[in-house]
Amino acid sequence: MSNFRWVICALLFLATTINYMDRQVLSLTWKDFIAPEFHWSDADYGTITGWFSIFYAIANLFAGKFIDWMGTKKGYLIAIFVWSTGAVMHAGCGWVAMQVEGYDSIEALRLVQAGSDAAVAIATISVWLFLSCRMILALGEAGNFPAAIKVTAEYFPKKDRAFSTSIFNSGASVGALAAPATIPLLARAWGWEMAFIIIGVLGYVWMGLWMWLYEKPHKSKFVNQAELNYIEQDIDIAEVQNKQEAKEEKVIPFFDCFKYKQTWSFIVGKFMTDGVWWFFLFWAPAYFSDQYGYTSDSTMGILLILTLYAIVTVLSIGGGYLPTYFVEKKGMNPYLGRMRAMLIFACFPVLGLFAQPLGAYSAWWPAILIGLLGAGHQAWSANLFSTIGDMFPKSTIGTITGIGSMAGGVGSFLINKGSGNFFTWAESQGAAFSFFGFEGKPAAYMVVFCICAVAYLIGWCIMKTLVPKYKPIVVE
Repeated sequence: MSNFRWVICALLFLATTINYMDRQVLSLTWKDFIAPEFHWSDADYGTITGWFSIFYAIANLFAGKFIDWMGTKKGYLIAIFVWSTGAVMHAGCGWVAMQVEGYDSIEALRLVQAGSDAAVAIATISVWLFLSCRMILALGEAGNFPAAIKVTAEYFPKKDRAFSTSIFNSGASVGALAAPATIPLLARAWGWEMAFIIIGVLGYVWMGLWMWLYEKPHKSKFVNQAELNYIEQDIDIAEVQNKQEAKEEKVIPFFDCFKYKQTWSFIVGKFMTDGVWWFFLFWAPAYFSDQYGYTSDSTMGILLILTLYAIVTVLSIGGGYLPTYFVEKKGMNPYLGRMRAMLIFACFPVLGLFAQPLGAYSAWWPAILIGLLGAGHQAWSANLFSTIGDMFPKSTIGTITGIGSMAGGVGSFLINKGSGNFFTWAESQGAAFSFFGFEGKPAAYMVVFCICAVAYLIGWCIMKTLVPKYKPIVVE
Protein backbone atom coordinates (compact mmCIF):
# COMPACT_ATOMS: atom_id res chain seq x y z
CA MET A 1 0.00 0.00 0.00
CA SER A 2 1.25 3.47 -0.87
CA ASN A 3 1.30 6.08 1.90
CA PHE A 4 0.78 9.27 -0.07
CA ARG A 5 -1.90 10.45 2.38
CA TRP A 6 0.91 11.31 4.80
CA VAL A 7 2.59 13.48 2.15
CA ILE A 8 -0.68 15.39 1.88
CA CYS A 9 -0.79 15.61 5.68
CA ALA A 10 2.74 17.05 5.59
CA LEU A 11 1.60 19.71 3.10
CA LEU A 12 -1.28 20.64 5.41
CA PHE A 13 1.20 20.82 8.29
CA LEU A 14 3.49 23.10 6.25
CA ALA A 15 0.62 25.40 5.26
CA THR A 16 -0.53 25.70 8.87
CA THR A 17 3.04 26.42 9.99
CA ILE A 18 3.34 29.23 7.44
CA ASN A 19 -0.11 30.47 8.43
CA TYR A 20 0.90 30.89 12.05
CA MET A 21 4.30 32.36 11.27
CA ASP A 22 2.62 35.05 9.17
CA ARG A 23 0.23 35.68 12.06
CA GLN A 24 3.09 35.85 14.61
CA VAL A 25 5.28 38.43 12.88
CA LEU A 26 3.29 41.31 14.34
CA SER A 27 3.14 39.94 17.88
CA LEU A 28 6.92 39.43 17.91
CA THR A 29 7.80 42.86 16.52
CA TRP A 30 5.18 45.32 17.76
CA LYS A 31 6.36 45.85 21.34
CA ASP A 32 10.06 46.35 20.72
CA PHE A 33 10.28 47.44 17.06
CA ILE A 34 6.99 48.86 15.74
CA ALA A 35 5.41 50.55 18.79
CA PRO A 36 8.34 52.97 19.34
CA GLU A 37 8.07 54.14 15.72
CA PHE A 38 4.30 54.62 15.72
CA HIS A 39 3.70 55.45 19.41
CA TRP A 40 1.33 52.55 20.02
CA SER A 41 -0.21 51.72 23.39
CA ASP A 42 -1.50 48.31 24.51
CA ALA A 43 -4.98 49.53 23.54
CA ASP A 44 -3.76 50.27 19.99
CA TYR A 45 -2.32 46.78 19.66
CA GLY A 46 -5.46 45.32 21.20
CA THR A 47 -7.49 47.17 18.57
CA ILE A 48 -5.42 45.65 15.75
CA THR A 49 -5.49 42.09 17.11
CA GLY A 50 -9.16 42.35 18.11
CA TRP A 51 -10.36 43.59 14.75
CA PHE A 52 -8.14 41.08 12.99
CA SER A 53 -10.12 38.44 14.88
CA ILE A 54 -13.41 39.97 13.69
CA PHE A 55 -12.20 40.10 10.08
CA TYR A 56 -11.09 36.50 10.46
CA ALA A 57 -14.46 35.56 11.96
CA ILE A 58 -16.47 37.15 9.14
CA ALA A 59 -14.20 35.58 6.51
CA ASN A 60 -14.61 32.19 8.18
CA LEU A 61 -18.36 32.45 7.82
CA PHE A 62 -17.90 32.32 4.05
CA ALA A 63 -14.52 30.53 3.77
CA GLY A 64 -15.94 27.08 4.36
CA LYS A 65 -18.65 27.58 1.77
CA PHE A 66 -16.04 29.01 -0.60
CA ILE A 67 -13.82 25.91 -0.18
CA ASP A 68 -16.82 23.60 -0.69
CA TRP A 69 -17.71 25.56 -3.85
CA MET A 70 -14.23 25.98 -5.35
CA GLY A 71 -12.89 22.61 -4.28
CA THR A 72 -9.87 22.01 -2.14
CA LYS A 73 -7.19 22.44 -4.80
CA LYS A 74 -8.22 25.84 -6.18
CA GLY A 75 -9.68 27.05 -2.89
CA TYR A 76 -6.50 26.38 -0.93
CA LEU A 77 -4.35 28.03 -3.61
CA ILE A 78 -6.44 31.20 -3.55
CA ALA A 79 -6.48 31.30 0.25
CA ILE A 80 -2.71 31.08 0.71
CA PHE A 81 -2.07 33.55 -2.12
CA VAL A 82 -4.31 36.14 -0.46
CA TRP A 83 -2.87 35.74 3.04
CA SER A 84 0.75 35.73 1.80
CA THR A 85 0.11 38.93 -0.15
CA GLY A 86 -1.49 40.51 2.93
CA ALA A 87 1.52 39.49 5.04
CA VAL A 88 4.01 41.10 2.65
CA MET A 89 1.94 44.30 2.48
CA HIS A 90 2.58 45.00 6.19
CA ALA A 91 6.11 46.00 5.23
CA GLY A 92 4.82 49.11 3.44
CA CYS A 93 2.86 50.56 6.37
CA GLY A 94 5.78 52.63 7.67
CA TRP A 95 6.47 54.21 4.30
CA VAL A 96 2.79 55.07 3.74
CA ALA A 97 2.53 56.58 7.24
CA MET A 98 5.55 58.78 6.46
CA GLN A 99 3.97 60.02 3.23
CA VAL A 100 0.57 60.70 4.78
CA GLU A 101 1.96 62.54 7.82
CA GLY A 102 4.65 64.41 5.85
CA TYR A 103 7.82 63.02 7.48
CA ASP A 104 11.00 62.25 5.59
CA SER A 105 12.14 59.22 7.58
CA ILE A 106 11.03 56.55 10.05
CA GLU A 107 13.40 58.05 12.60
CA ALA A 108 11.47 61.32 12.37
CA LEU A 109 8.30 59.45 13.30
CA ARG A 110 10.06 57.92 16.29
CA LEU A 111 11.36 61.27 17.56
CA VAL A 112 7.92 62.88 17.77
CA GLN A 113 7.12 63.72 21.39
CA ALA A 114 5.11 60.95 23.06
CA GLY A 115 1.55 61.99 23.90
CA SER A 116 1.57 64.97 21.53
CA ASP A 117 -1.09 65.52 18.88
CA ALA A 118 1.45 64.53 16.23
CA ALA A 119 2.15 61.24 18.04
CA VAL A 120 -1.58 60.52 18.29
CA ALA A 121 -1.98 61.23 14.56
CA ILE A 122 0.91 58.89 13.71
CA ALA A 123 -0.51 56.15 15.93
CA THR A 124 -3.96 56.53 14.41
CA ILE A 125 -2.92 56.39 10.75
CA SER A 126 -0.52 53.51 11.37
CA VAL A 127 -3.18 51.50 13.21
CA TRP A 128 -5.54 51.93 10.25
CA LEU A 129 -2.80 50.90 7.81
CA PHE A 130 -1.96 47.77 9.76
CA LEU A 131 -5.66 46.99 10.14
CA SER A 132 -6.05 47.11 6.34
CA CYS A 133 -3.21 44.62 5.88
CA ARG A 134 -4.54 42.43 8.69
CA MET A 135 -7.92 42.37 6.97
CA ILE A 136 -6.34 40.92 3.81
CA LEU A 137 -4.30 38.49 5.92
CA ALA A 138 -7.45 37.38 7.77
CA LEU A 139 -9.41 36.96 4.54
CA GLY A 140 -6.86 34.45 3.22
CA GLU A 141 -6.04 32.72 6.51
CA ALA A 142 -9.71 31.95 7.06
CA GLY A 143 -9.47 29.40 4.25
CA ASN A 144 -6.71 27.33 5.84
CA PHE A 145 -8.62 25.22 8.35
CA PRO A 146 -11.79 24.61 6.28
CA ALA A 147 -9.59 23.44 3.41
CA ALA A 148 -7.28 21.36 5.61
CA ILE A 149 -10.17 19.67 7.43
CA LYS A 150 -11.84 18.89 4.09
CA VAL A 151 -8.61 17.42 2.71
CA THR A 152 -8.22 15.31 5.87
CA ALA A 153 -11.73 13.93 5.38
CA GLU A 154 -10.83 13.13 1.76
CA TYR A 155 -7.55 11.37 2.51
CA PHE A 156 -8.09 9.63 5.87
CA PRO A 157 -10.65 7.18 7.28
CA LYS A 158 -12.51 8.29 10.41
CA LYS A 159 -10.31 6.36 12.83
CA ASP A 160 -7.17 8.23 11.64
CA ARG A 161 -8.61 11.72 11.28
CA ALA A 162 -7.94 12.95 14.82
CA PHE A 163 -4.31 11.83 14.58
CA SER A 164 -3.77 13.33 11.13
CA THR A 165 -5.55 16.51 12.23
CA SER A 166 -3.33 16.72 15.31
CA ILE A 167 -0.27 16.45 13.05
CA PHE A 168 -1.24 19.25 10.66
CA ASN A 169 -2.74 21.27 13.53
CA SER A 170 0.61 21.04 15.32
CA GLY A 171 1.84 23.30 12.53
CA ALA A 172 0.25 26.09 14.57
CA SER A 173 2.59 25.41 17.47
CA VAL A 174 5.57 24.66 15.20
CA GLY A 175 4.95 27.96 13.42
CA ALA A 176 4.69 29.67 16.77
CA LEU A 177 7.91 27.85 17.78
CA ALA A 178 9.85 28.78 14.64
CA ALA A 179 8.64 32.38 14.73
CA PRO A 180 10.45 33.59 17.90
CA ALA A 181 13.63 31.83 16.79
CA THR A 182 13.70 33.72 13.49
CA ILE A 183 11.47 36.79 13.34
CA PRO A 184 13.04 38.98 16.08
CA LEU A 185 16.50 38.22 14.68
CA LEU A 186 15.34 39.14 11.16
CA ALA A 187 13.82 42.35 12.52
CA ARG A 188 17.00 43.25 14.38
CA ALA A 189 19.26 42.46 11.41
CA TRP A 190 17.25 43.95 8.51
CA GLY A 191 14.30 45.78 10.06
CA TRP A 192 10.81 44.61 10.93
CA GLU A 193 9.69 45.19 7.35
CA MET A 194 11.94 42.43 6.01
CA ALA A 195 10.59 40.02 8.61
CA PHE A 196 7.11 40.42 7.09
CA ILE A 197 8.43 40.04 3.53
CA ILE A 198 10.60 36.96 4.10
CA ILE A 199 7.96 35.03 6.03
CA GLY A 200 5.23 36.08 3.59
CA VAL A 201 7.13 34.74 0.58
CA LEU A 202 7.10 31.20 2.05
CA GLY A 203 3.42 30.97 1.10
CA TYR A 204 4.22 31.41 -2.59
CA VAL A 205 6.70 28.51 -2.37
CA TRP A 206 3.99 26.30 -0.84
CA MET A 207 1.64 27.09 -3.73
CA GLY A 208 4.06 25.46 -6.16
CA LEU A 209 4.20 22.27 -4.08
CA TRP A 210 0.40 22.12 -3.81
CA MET A 211 -0.14 22.48 -7.57
CA TRP A 212 2.32 19.66 -8.21
CA LEU A 213 1.20 17.15 -5.57
CA TYR A 214 -2.51 17.49 -4.80
CA GLU A 215 -5.38 15.69 -6.50
CA LYS A 216 -8.37 13.90 -4.96
CA PRO A 217 -7.37 10.36 -3.88
CA HIS A 218 -9.18 8.55 -6.71
CA LYS A 219 -7.48 10.84 -9.27
CA SER A 220 -4.00 10.99 -7.72
CA LYS A 221 -1.21 9.18 -9.55
CA PHE A 222 0.55 8.77 -6.21
CA VAL A 223 -2.28 6.77 -4.56
CA ASN A 224 -2.53 3.07 -5.46
CA GLN A 225 -5.67 0.94 -5.15
CA ALA A 226 -4.69 -0.53 -1.77
CA GLU A 227 -4.33 2.91 -0.24
CA LEU A 228 -7.56 4.09 -1.88
CA ASN A 229 -9.38 1.12 -0.33
CA TYR A 230 -7.93 2.01 3.05
CA ILE A 231 -8.97 5.66 2.69
CA GLU A 232 -12.51 4.73 1.66
CA GLN A 233 -13.06 2.01 4.28
CA ASP A 234 -15.87 4.02 5.95
CA ILE A 235 -17.99 4.21 2.81
CA ASP A 236 -21.18 2.14 3.05
CA ILE A 237 -21.62 -0.93 0.80
CA ALA A 238 -24.39 0.84 -1.03
CA GLU A 239 -22.07 3.71 -1.81
CA VAL A 240 -19.34 1.37 -3.03
CA GLN A 241 -21.86 -0.18 -5.38
CA ASN A 242 -22.91 3.20 -6.65
CA LYS A 243 -19.91 5.54 -6.65
CA GLN A 244 -21.67 8.08 -8.80
CA GLU A 245 -24.27 8.52 -6.09
CA ALA A 246 -21.50 8.98 -3.54
CA LYS A 247 -19.97 11.73 -5.66
CA GLU A 248 -23.30 13.52 -5.75
CA GLU A 249 -23.68 13.59 -1.97
CA LYS A 250 -26.27 16.15 -0.93
CA VAL A 251 -25.15 19.44 0.58
CA ILE A 252 -26.91 20.89 3.64
CA PRO A 253 -28.06 24.45 2.79
CA PHE A 254 -26.13 27.08 4.75
CA PHE A 255 -28.91 28.33 7.02
CA ASP A 256 -30.21 24.79 7.58
CA CYS A 257 -26.89 23.99 9.28
CA PHE A 258 -28.04 26.05 12.26
CA LYS A 259 -30.98 23.72 12.83
CA TYR A 260 -28.68 21.01 14.18
CA LYS A 261 -27.44 20.82 17.77
CA GLN A 262 -24.21 19.33 16.39
CA THR A 263 -23.51 22.66 14.68
CA TRP A 264 -24.13 24.61 17.88
CA SER A 265 -21.93 22.23 19.83
CA PHE A 266 -19.03 22.99 17.49
CA ILE A 267 -19.80 26.72 17.64
CA VAL A 268 -19.67 26.70 21.45
CA GLY A 269 -16.44 24.70 21.48
CA LYS A 270 -14.73 27.19 19.17
CA PHE A 271 -16.18 30.35 20.76
CA MET A 272 -15.12 29.38 24.27
CA THR A 273 -11.57 28.30 23.48
CA ASP A 274 -10.11 29.83 20.31
CA GLY A 275 -9.66 33.20 21.99
CA VAL A 276 -7.49 31.63 24.70
CA TRP A 277 -4.99 30.32 22.14
CA TRP A 278 -5.01 33.59 20.22
CA PHE A 279 -4.53 35.61 23.40
CA PHE A 280 -1.33 33.79 24.26
CA LEU A 281 -0.24 33.76 20.62
CA PHE A 282 -0.60 37.54 20.37
CA TRP A 283 0.35 38.62 23.91
CA ALA A 284 2.98 36.16 25.22
CA PRO A 285 5.99 38.10 23.82
CA ALA A 286 4.63 41.36 25.24
CA TYR A 287 3.90 39.63 28.58
CA PHE A 288 7.52 38.56 29.03
CA SER A 289 8.69 42.01 27.93
CA ASP A 290 6.29 43.88 30.24
CA GLN A 291 6.50 41.70 33.32
CA TYR A 292 10.11 40.54 33.24
CA GLY A 293 11.92 42.95 30.93
CA TYR A 294 12.92 40.33 28.35
CA THR A 295 12.46 41.87 24.89
CA SER A 296 11.48 39.62 21.99
CA ASP A 297 14.98 39.83 20.43
CA SER A 298 16.87 39.20 23.69
CA THR A 299 18.38 35.75 24.27
CA MET A 300 16.20 35.15 27.34
CA GLY A 301 13.06 36.41 25.58
CA ILE A 302 13.66 34.04 22.65
CA LEU A 303 14.38 31.09 24.98
CA LEU A 304 11.20 31.66 27.00
CA ILE A 305 8.97 31.72 23.91
CA LEU A 306 10.83 28.78 22.37
CA THR A 307 10.35 26.76 25.57
CA LEU A 308 6.66 27.62 25.67
CA TYR A 309 5.97 26.48 22.12
CA ALA A 310 8.34 23.49 22.32
CA ILE A 311 6.13 22.14 25.10
CA VAL A 312 3.04 22.83 22.98
CA THR A 313 4.53 21.10 19.94
CA VAL A 314 5.78 17.95 21.64
CA LEU A 315 2.76 17.27 23.82
CA SER A 316 -0.04 18.28 21.44
CA ILE A 317 0.68 15.63 18.77
CA GLY A 318 -0.14 12.86 21.22
CA GLY A 319 -3.55 14.43 21.70
CA GLY A 320 -4.74 12.95 18.44
CA TYR A 321 -3.86 9.43 19.51
CA LEU A 322 -5.82 9.39 22.79
CA PRO A 323 -9.28 9.03 21.12
CA THR A 324 -7.89 6.18 18.98
CA TYR A 325 -6.86 4.45 22.21
CA PHE A 326 -10.35 4.87 23.66
CA VAL A 327 -11.96 3.56 20.45
CA GLU A 328 -9.66 0.62 19.72
CA LYS A 329 -8.68 -0.44 23.26
CA LYS A 330 -11.77 0.55 25.23
CA GLY A 331 -14.38 -0.16 22.55
CA MET A 332 -15.97 3.33 22.59
CA ASN A 333 -17.61 4.85 19.52
CA PRO A 334 -15.55 7.67 17.90
CA TYR A 335 -17.60 10.52 19.37
CA LEU A 336 -17.60 9.17 22.94
CA GLY A 337 -13.86 8.50 22.77
CA ARG A 338 -13.23 11.98 21.42
CA MET A 339 -15.31 13.65 24.11
CA ARG A 340 -13.58 11.65 26.83
CA ALA A 341 -10.22 12.80 25.48
CA MET A 342 -11.41 16.41 25.23
CA LEU A 343 -12.46 16.40 28.90
CA ILE A 344 -8.92 15.40 29.82
CA PHE A 345 -7.44 18.13 27.64
CA ALA A 346 -9.88 20.70 29.10
CA CYS A 347 -8.17 20.24 32.47
CA PHE A 348 -4.74 21.34 31.17
CA PRO A 349 -5.63 25.07 30.97
CA VAL A 350 -6.45 25.11 34.69
CA LEU A 351 -2.67 25.21 35.17
CA GLY A 352 -2.81 28.77 33.84
CA LEU A 353 -4.11 29.86 37.23
CA PHE A 354 -0.62 29.35 38.65
CA ALA A 355 1.38 31.09 35.90
CA GLN A 356 1.27 34.59 37.34
CA PRO A 357 1.78 33.64 41.03
CA LEU A 358 4.75 31.37 40.26
CA GLY A 359 6.14 34.02 37.92
CA ALA A 360 7.20 35.91 41.05
CA TYR A 361 9.93 33.27 41.48
CA SER A 362 11.01 32.88 37.86
CA ALA A 363 9.82 33.75 34.36
CA TRP A 364 10.36 30.08 33.46
CA TRP A 365 7.26 29.07 35.41
CA PRO A 366 4.82 31.07 33.24
CA ALA A 367 6.61 29.82 30.10
CA ILE A 368 6.23 26.18 31.18
CA LEU A 369 2.65 26.47 32.46
CA ILE A 370 1.42 28.47 29.46
CA GLY A 371 3.12 25.85 27.27
CA LEU A 372 1.13 23.10 29.00
CA LEU A 373 -2.04 25.17 28.57
CA GLY A 374 -1.26 25.59 24.88
CA ALA A 375 -0.61 21.86 24.45
CA GLY A 376 -4.01 21.19 25.98
CA HIS A 377 -5.58 23.64 23.56
CA GLN A 378 -3.97 22.11 20.48
CA ALA A 379 -4.99 18.59 21.48
CA TRP A 380 -8.51 19.89 22.24
CA SER A 381 -8.65 21.72 18.91
CA ALA A 382 -7.55 18.67 16.86
CA ASN A 383 -10.34 16.59 18.39
CA LEU A 384 -12.89 19.39 18.16
CA PHE A 385 -12.26 19.69 14.41
CA SER A 386 -12.61 15.93 14.04
CA THR A 387 -16.11 15.95 15.54
CA ILE A 388 -17.26 17.59 12.29
CA GLY A 389 -16.14 14.63 10.21
CA ASP A 390 -17.84 12.32 12.72
CA MET A 391 -21.20 14.08 12.51
CA PHE A 392 -21.58 15.76 9.09
CA PRO A 393 -21.45 14.55 5.47
CA LYS A 394 -18.22 15.40 3.62
CA SER A 395 -20.08 17.83 1.37
CA THR A 396 -20.79 20.13 4.34
CA ILE A 397 -17.55 19.82 6.35
CA GLY A 398 -16.05 23.03 4.96
CA THR A 399 -19.20 25.01 5.71
CA ILE A 400 -19.47 23.80 9.32
CA THR A 401 -15.75 24.41 9.88
CA GLY A 402 -16.18 27.97 8.63
CA ILE A 403 -19.19 28.64 10.86
CA GLY A 404 -17.37 27.35 13.94
CA SER A 405 -14.20 29.24 13.08
CA MET A 406 -16.25 32.43 12.86
CA ALA A 407 -17.48 31.80 16.39
CA GLY A 408 -13.87 31.31 17.45
CA GLY A 409 -12.94 34.60 15.83
CA VAL A 410 -15.66 36.45 17.73
CA GLY A 411 -14.40 34.96 20.99
CA SER A 412 -10.87 36.00 20.08
CA PHE A 413 -11.99 39.56 19.31
CA LEU A 414 -13.57 39.87 22.73
CA ILE A 415 -10.52 38.66 24.63
CA ASN A 416 -7.88 40.50 22.56
CA LYS A 417 -9.62 43.83 22.21
CA GLY A 418 -10.84 43.66 25.80
CA SER A 419 -7.39 42.71 27.11
CA GLY A 420 -5.66 45.58 25.29
CA ASN A 421 -8.00 48.16 26.77
CA PHE A 422 -7.91 46.42 30.15
CA PHE A 423 -4.09 46.42 30.29
CA THR A 424 -3.88 50.10 29.36
CA TRP A 425 -6.49 50.99 32.03
CA ALA A 426 -4.93 48.79 34.72
CA GLU A 427 -1.49 50.28 34.09
CA SER A 428 -2.90 53.79 34.56
CA GLN A 429 -4.59 52.75 37.81
CA GLY A 430 -1.47 51.29 39.38
CA ALA A 431 -2.00 50.25 43.01
CA ALA A 432 -5.61 51.41 42.85
CA PHE A 433 -6.47 48.22 40.96
CA SER A 434 -5.60 44.91 42.60
CA PHE A 435 -6.55 41.26 42.14
CA PHE A 436 -5.27 38.19 44.01
CA GLY A 437 -2.40 40.19 45.48
CA PHE A 438 -1.30 41.76 42.19
CA GLU A 439 -1.57 45.44 41.31
CA GLY A 440 -1.87 47.38 38.06
CA LYS A 441 -1.08 45.55 34.84
CA PRO A 442 0.08 42.32 36.59
CA ALA A 443 -3.36 42.18 38.22
CA ALA A 444 -4.97 42.53 34.79
CA TYR A 445 -2.91 39.64 33.46
CA MET A 446 -4.04 37.55 36.42
CA VAL A 447 -7.70 38.27 35.63
CA VAL A 448 -7.31 37.22 32.00
CA PHE A 449 -5.38 34.07 32.99
CA CYS A 450 -8.26 33.07 35.28
CA ILE A 451 -10.77 33.44 32.42
CA CYS A 452 -8.58 31.34 30.14
CA ALA A 453 -8.18 28.64 32.77
CA VAL A 454 -11.88 27.75 33.05
CA ALA A 455 -13.04 28.37 29.46
CA TYR A 456 -12.45 24.80 28.24
CA LEU A 457 -14.30 23.04 31.04
CA ILE A 458 -17.29 25.34 30.57
CA GLY A 459 -17.20 24.76 26.81
CA TRP A 460 -17.02 20.97 27.23
CA CYS A 461 -20.01 20.90 29.58
CA ILE A 462 -22.14 22.88 27.13
CA MET A 463 -21.07 20.68 24.20
CA LYS A 464 -21.88 17.51 26.11
CA THR A 465 -25.29 18.90 27.05
CA LEU A 466 -26.09 19.75 23.43
CA VAL A 467 -24.88 16.44 21.95
CA PRO A 468 -24.74 13.80 24.70
CA LYS A 469 -24.47 10.84 22.30
CA TYR A 470 -22.98 10.02 18.92
CA LYS A 471 -25.58 11.06 16.35
CA PRO A 472 -24.38 11.57 12.75
CA ILE A 473 -26.49 13.72 10.47
CA VAL A 474 -28.14 12.00 7.51
CA VAL A 475 -29.42 14.21 4.70
CA GLU A 476 -32.57 12.81 3.12
